[in-house]
Amino acid sequence: MKLGNILLLLILISCNPTVHMKQNENIGAAKLNFYTSHRQFYIIDKNPTGSTSTDDFWSDAASIRRLAVESGILGVGTECYGPVKGEIEFLNHSQKAEDFAKYDHVVEGDLQVNSGVLQIIDCPTGAVEFEKIVNPGNYRVRIYSMNLDSVNGEDEGDDYYRIEVWQGEPEGVKLYKEYKNQIP
Repeated sequence: MKLGNILLLLILISCNPTVHMKQNENIGAAKLNFYTSHRQFYIIDKNPTGSTSTDDFWSDAASIRRLAVESGILGVGTECYGPVKGEIEFLNHSQKAEDFAKYDHVVEGDLQVNSGVLQIIDCPTGAVEFEKIVNPGNYRVRIYSMNLDSVNGEDEGDDYYRIEVWQGEPEGVKLYKEYKNQIP
């Protein structure tokens, strides 16, 4: 390959707006800003085998956790009815459990991605808001929710969701910090 082609390739890679490399910990990150409804959005395998319409998807326990789980689907509970602001970050491995003081709610669960494509979709239309090609396998997904008390009414607030994703063995749902001001 000619030097000019190599330089062009390096420039194109460095200009990718959705993937930023950082000290071999972060293997991709993107900002999220979209509208959903019903205080939820989904992180899914492109071809999930589960369904969000099952009677126990948003069980009482899932509502408290703000995380519903089905095969190939994670439902993420939000404080605002519609607007979602946040970020998703792909890591080589899990971050150590940190001091969660700046977060209102922290939960983690498993997502089996068999298709090799992880997506974030809105509710109820299923519009794809984010998509990333990944290696097929099980992924751990940790959701940090913050500024939940800022929500006044249904759509007014500065709630923010930080999502970390890494490939790992299934460990089930872990609730690290629970937000006590649950939606009625």
